Amino acid sequence: MRKWIGRLPRWLVAAVASVALILLFWLGLRFIADNEGPGRLWADILDLFGADSSADRIRKDGINPTLSKLLIAAVALTIGTVGIWMLYVFLNAAVDSVGRRWQLKVRPWVFVGPALLLLGVFLVYPIIDTTWTSLTVDVEGGFGLDNYEWAFTDESLHVAYRNNVLWLIFGTGGSVCLGMFVAVMVDKIRREALAKTFIFLPLAISFVGASVIWKFVYAWRPPGQPQIGITNATIEALGGEPMAFLIERPINTFALIFIMVWLQTGFAMVIFSAALKNVPTEVIEAARLDGANEFQLFFRVVLPMIKGTVITVGTTIFIAVLKVFDIVFVMTGGRFDTEVIANRMFKEMFTFRNFGHASTLAVLLLVVVTPVMVLNVRNLRRQGLGQ
Repeated sequence: MRKWIGRLPRWLVAAVASVALILLFWLGLRFIADNEGPGRLWADILDLFGADSSADRIRKDGINPTLSKLLIAAVALTIGTVGIWMLYVFLNAAVDSVGRRWQLKVRPWVFVGPALLLLGVFLVYPIIDTTWTSLTVDVEGGFGLDNYEWAFTDESLHVAYRNNVLWLIFGTGGSVCLGMFVAVMVDKIRREALAKTFIFLPLAISFVGASVIWKFVYAWRPPGQPQIGITNATIEALGGEPMAFLIERPINTFALIFIMVWLQTGFAMVIFSAALKNVPTEVIEAARLDGANEFQLFFRVVLPMIKGTVITVGTTIFIAVLKVFDIVFVMTGGRFDTEVIANRMFKEMFTFRNFGHASTLAVLLLVVVTPVMVLNVRNLRRQGLGQ
């Protein structure tokens, strides 16, 4: 058998193996999507080892949920790591068997092609499908801009638009400014690493986890009752009245924005700190010799030199803030005038089952975020990072 395979062209063996692996991926994905697949697989394994009675019982009563999850995880890890690695090995072997001229043309597509295919399936197609849904679902006549008319005329959505603007201004601006301030302040201190650790630590917490933490921090009880929230407990200890931060308007929106700033400041600080350390000391010393004070040195010398980094950090946080959902959903659920576009999109899709409305809001978010993404990519290219 081995001698017979050895007589075949190398490219043919590699191509057949690649096709077989792709077929294996397809079968693996179907297995993961099939609720009864783990049970059938485990029953077949038991049959293989002669445990027919146990296999029949599983086929009749089903499989343990924990064992089912373990089998799905095992199959997913196998096809997602070993399978992908073997696929690239065989495809690379197939490319090696062709002429050098074709190797230079084909090899990049062999390694980039699967990524482009996944982007097309999981990014491009959903964009097209969502746009089509926004134009055809819940629309009189089967096609039109009725959903977009609703998006711009519905009074309740105006609150979400207003809140998103507040999030973008204060969430992005606060994170960038505070991150820059901390980066400058801790740049020369002795315990710089320790100080940065405490500022960066919140970034390791998920948005949901941070929301749960701050829900306790903002917790409110009527006056006269023990305050379990540290904020109101401090206010009461100083002689003030406890405040319902998550209910009172408009302070509740700013209370939620502060959580985002708390999470993103560490990210901004780390990037800005690295940029500040790359500013040549000769330039700083020359500016000081010319009589520049610290404010002039920062705003007229240092800041222009790290402008590209500021744009990158600002646009990255801008995109994260624009699609904020977790904080609002966990803290208030969009009640008390704290609604944002992403949270309303979730409600339209999963609560009201208005797929056309939800798709329209998704398209609007995409339209707003696209110019920011283009700005980010152009900025990276100007810095030589996108070449």
